[in-house]
This record gives sequence, structure tokens and C-alpha cells, in this order.
Amino acid sequence: MIRREPFATFAVSTPFRTASAPSMPASLLRFLLFCTALLAASPSHAVDPDDLLPIDQAFALTARAESDQRIVFHFRIAEGYYLYRHRMGAESADGKFKADPLQLPPGEAYTDEFFGDVETYRDSVEAVLAGSPVLGAREASFTLRYQGCADVGVCYPPHKQTISVALPAATALPAPAATSNPLGLTLGQQSSGLQLGGTGPLVTDSLPLPEDEAFAFDAIAVSSSELLLRFTPAPGYYLYQDRSSFRIIEGEGVGLGAPRWPQATPHADEHFGEVLVYFDQVELPMSIGRRDGGAQRVMLEATFQGCQTDGVCYPPMTRVVAVDLPAGEATALPETPPTSPMDAGKSSLGFLALLAALGGALIGGLVLNLMPCVLPILSLKALGLASSGESREKARSHALWYTAGVLTTFAAVGLAVIGLRAAGEALGWGFQLQQPIFVAALAYVMLAIGLSLSGVFTLGAGVAGLGQNLTQKSGPAGDFFTGVLAVVVASPCTAPFMGTALAFAFAAPTALALAVFLALGLGLALPFLLIGFVPAFARMLPRPGAWMDGFKQAMAFPMYLTAVWLAWVLGKQRGVDAVALLLIGVVLLAAALWWLERLRHQSRPLSRALGVALLLLALLPLWAVTRLETPSATVTEGSVAYSADRLQALRSEGRAVFVNMTADWCVTCKANERRVLAGDAFRDGLASTATVYMKGDWTNVDPAITAFLQEHGAVGVPLYVMYPAGGGEPLVLPLVLSESVVLEALGAAR
Repeated sequence: MIRREPFATFAVSTPFRTASAPSMPASLLRFLLFCTALLAASPSHAVDPDDLLPIDQAFALTARAESDQRIVFHFRIAEGYYLYRHRMGAESADGKFKADPLQLPPGEAYTDEFFGDVETYRDSVEAVLAGSPVLGAREASFTLRYQGCADVGVCYPPHKQTISVALPAATALPAPAATSNPLGLTLGQQSSGLQLGGTGPLVTDSLPLPEDEAFAFDAIAVSSSELLLRFTPAPGYYLYQDRSSFRIIEGEGVGLGAPRWPQATPHADEHFGEVLVYFDQVELPMSIGRRDGGAQRVMLEATFQGCQTDGVCYPPMTRVVAVDLPAGEATALPETPPTSPMDAGKSSLGFLALLAALGGALIGGLVLNLMPCVLPILSLKALGLASSGESREKARSHALWYTAGVLTTFAAVGLAVIGLRAAGEALGWGFQLQQPIFVAALAYVMLAIGLSLSGVFTLGAGVAGLGQNLTQKSGPAGDFFTGVLAVVVASPCTAPFMGTALAFAFAAPTALALAVFLALGLGLALPFLLIGFVPAFARMLPRPGAWMDGFKQAMAFPMYLTAVWLAWVLGKQRGVDAVALLLIGVVLLAAALWWLERLRHQSRPLSRALGVALLLLALLPLWAVTRLETPSATVTEGSVAYSADRLQALRSEGRAVFVNMTADWCVTCKANERRVLAGDAFRDGLASTATVYMKGDWTNVDPAITAFLQEHGAVGVPLYVMYPAGGGEPLVLPLVLSESVVLEALGAAR
């Protein structure tokens, strides 16, 4: 006989600052809901897990202060859901508000098969907390406790939620007298978390506890090389041994060894079969390795799962605790602990995920060739090869050296990013363009190439290490340099398919990450490889002739325009003074190159010294740019500047929010903004759905935006996230936007 359980266990997320359970992957959520449905429903009334709402959507909570002595909590209850009156309570979370018992209106009489005669609320309910704030308090936090069910026969576990409320200025009136509590409810510290009275029957300890009371966790350092982790299940609860994982999320040069579990108790579990569990407190030693022996504080993240005996199972829980490590000797970092059985399903997909990442990187690198920052370089190189009239062997040599330059540069960028991130730096794709000196130097390079194509000077033997003229015969050094240059100018571009591949690379071990970066490089070099190795592709190129010289000179102008764009980016980063310094520098650079070209076939040491002096003077503005301050950020009309607190506040109000993470040096970002986000349709969509448009500028280094990118698995910009009204899971939009995609997201978020 199938037994209806009074509590469905699944992860919930909330827009408030809350002590509730962390969110879990959607696949695991659906699995747990499905299992609950099998236990909760009769065979003829199966529950569809996709129809069940997260608790913060089923019972959306908002709060307001009607006065400094009266706080009103409003629950908007979804259709088909209800709250128990006798399971609701509230208390001050920070001691800044001396509260009377929570006041609740009468509910609808209902005979519950578990609680007996109770009262319930549907649609909405307002609860009032009367009292008086502590002198001088302008904000107070409150903990709400409640429990509800869905009509389909599934109930939620008891839930706690902490919410902050701004208090108006205190009045001169005395606090009102204490009123009676229609609930007969007081909050205590018993193991059940609640002492209940009034209309409903007394709730016993058989009801599930909030997870932080059911499973306590703490950790300490017993020495400089060992931690002691302690789990304390409440009486009547047990912890799984094989459904846990641990990692250091903050701490430089600290690694964890494998946990040393003590002997466990075999248990026939109705959810997972024969398992090893702990019914009592368990202490877990764990060795650590440290690159630096100095004292420091680290943040340890523990993920684990447990159940109530003959009751419900909790979703995987995550706790983060601070551990102070004493000074000691530096030791080798331990090998990565074995993968937890919780992640076994993920590991089985590891090879497929790697193949998908490599394929996405290859396609992304190939698409990079079509970006405006890369196409001129490829065109010049291909037409230079076509005009050379060299043998197929020479063509293959050019293609291989160009590919070597691309792959070497991608590998160097990948190693730099992986190394800096391992050292605690928050970086993403295009991070080098957040450095003004790199932007200014790249503008110098674009101008120098343009001057060379215009015939002002020729890159000859004196600078052979940098490559010869890109449209004429070039040796290995010139081909290699062209590959390097293609990668450098590609950095502002994020092609489709690159986002997922780079996210995989930044999270994967070093060897796999490098494989993804090399796949990107192979995709970028692939067109030129085909021209060099496949005669059919080479025959598709136009025949060489006198027109080639004119084409070469014409291609100088995209280089000049690229330099102008980089000057604009520099101005956004450091203001108009930086642009003026850059212009002075490029004029000195042009003068030096012109002067040295005039002396190419002359032996005049003093004159050459003047040219070298001009080159050195041209470098001074690069240094001066780094001394300038970042100008004040400007906010686009119709948008609000991103901040984590502002986003949290808007979500707490139940507002829909469209977040655009962008940068002035991001070509894809600017194309999306011009084609879609600057249009009337997008503005009308925002207005009709009451959606707040929030914009984050990643042109300069911004740890807050970097953290947001990492939270959503993005390794760079653009990133577009749609937060629906009333809470719920955010939707990440594609890198390349279309008007229909954005309008559909706005409509769904409402």
C-alpha cells in the first residue's frame, strides 16, 4: 500500500536573505520530486514534478513596516496551495525589535489527516507583528516560520526565512500594550523548533526539523596539517557516509586530503538501498597540504545528505564554515580526493562533456575568423599567400607556422588565466583588455600595421623577429607573428559556442583546460590550414595581379579604424586625458617609423639614433596612461547600475529584472546593444512587463561583476540573465541576442 508522506523534500531558493536550504540542480530536483510523488500519490493520481512550485513561489513573502511599532508580513499563496495557520510564527532575528506574538486572522476550517482540525489560508494572508524597535534602529530582521502543502497531496518541510525590513523614524508615542496571540503560539528552542498551541494539536518531535537543527556541522584545525570535521545528527536522524564532498572555497595554497571516515552502521534505506550511515555524532579527520606555512583563515564548504528515521529525506545540504589554520611547515598539496558518489552521474558524462567542450571550442574559434577584429588579418595572410606564387610545400610551411603562432598564444593565454585563477585572481575571457596599458599598446600595433600597409614604412630585416610585411613573402617568423597577432586582436570577441567551452576550461583540470584552449586556436587557424593543405581551397582565392597592391593599401583603413575604436575604449577606462596621451604617442610612433624608413639604405648613426629616441619617447604615454584615475561610471538612460544588494532588493520586492553584463571593449556586447537592447521593442517590452533593466560594466576590473559571472558559469561578457517576477530560477539568454528571444524572455518572466 502506498503511504502519503506529509512532507515533500526538495531544494528551494528565496530572494530574501535566508537561512533556508541551498538550491540544487534541476535534474536532482525533478528526481526527488518524482520519488516523492511515488510515495505521496495513489496510483490513479500521480503527481507531475514539473507542476510543483519551489516554496518561495508557492508562498511568496514580502514585508513592510506600517509604523515603527507594526510590521506586516504578506504571503501571496499560489493557486492550488495552502498554509497551515498553526504552523506560522515570527520572531526578531537580530534583537532590534521587541515583538509581541504574531497576530493572524482566522483561517478556513479544515480537517487534516495528520494535524486533525486546523485552519488554513489560501490566495493570501497578512500577519502582523506588533512591538517596539530598539532605540535608534533603522532596520530589523525577522525570522518567519511556516509550513504549507499543495492540493496534489505533497507538503513542504517546515521552512524558516529571514527578511529585513526598513523601519520608519520612531514616534513619541509609547509602545502599544501587548495583545493576545490568536495563535496561542510561542517560539522556543525545543528540538522541534516550535512550541505550538491554540487551535491546532500539539506538534510532536516526529515532524521534520529545519535542516540546520537536524544536522549540525562544525570544523576546527587540530594542527597545522589536519582538520577535524564534526557532524551531529539530531536524535531520530541519520547521515549518509557516501553522499558527502568537501572543498576549500577561500584560502591560498591549501588543499584537502581524502576524509578518514570511522566505522559506519549498515542500514537498509528505502531511498538508496543498502547504505552506511551514522545515527550519532561522528568526527572526521582530514589531512591538508599547504604551499605557505603562515597562519591564515580558510573557508571550508561541506556538502552532505541525511534523513529522518522513518520520515523524509533532506536534499543535499551545503554548509560553509571558517577554519583558522595555525602556522606550520609548508607541505605538498595532497592528491585530489576521490569523487563523491554524489557526483558519480556527473563523472559518467565527463568524456561526453569534454567532447562537447572541444567541439564547441573548435566551432567558436572558426567563427572568430568572421569577427571584424580578425577578418582583416586572415584576408591579408590568405591573399599574401595567393600572390606569392610559391610551391605547395612552401604554402604548407606558411600554414603550419601561422597555426603554431595561434596555438602557442592560446596556450600562453590559457596558462596565464589558469595560473592566476589558481592564485586567487578573478579573471575571465578578455581580462587583458581591462588593463589600459594593453589597450593602448594594441592601438600602437594596429597603427603600425596600418602604416606598413599604406607604404609609410616596411617591416624589414631589422625587426624580422616581429614578422615581415603581412601581404608579401614571409618566413617562419612572420607567419608565427601573424598567428600571435590574430589571437591578440580576437580577444575582444566572444563568438557563439565559445561560452560553454571556456566555462568548461576554467573549471577543468589544467590538462583538459589547455586542450580546450588549443581547440579554440585550431578553429581560428583552420581556414588558413585548409588554404595551405587543400589545393581546392587555394584555387578558390582570386588570381594575383596589380590589384593586390591596391587591396593591401585599402586594408590599412580597417586597422586605423580598429586603433580609433581602441582609443575610444581607453577613453572609457581612463577618460579624455588618456586619449590625448595616446594620440601623442601614436604621432611619435608614426614619426619614428617614417624617419627610420627614410634611413633604411643610409649609414647615418646619429640620424638613426634620433629615430630610436622617438620610438622610446612614444612609449612614455603608455606609462602615463597607467597613472590616470578611473573616471566616474555613467549609467545608461533607462537602466540602473548593477549591484548585488540592489538586485537582491528588487527580487525581494517581487520585481522582474533583466541584467546585462557588458564591456566597452566587447564587440559582441556592442552589437547586441545596438541591434536589440537599444530598440523601441525592447524598451516597450520592459515597460509592459514592469521589468527593471540592470546594467553591469566590466570594462575595468570589477570583482562584484566577476563574482556574478562566475555564479552563472560565464567566463566573460556578454552575459544576459532574466530574473522572473515573484522569484524563481533565473534564465540565462544566448550570447548573440535576437529581438524575439529577448521579448519572449520578458513575457515569460512576467
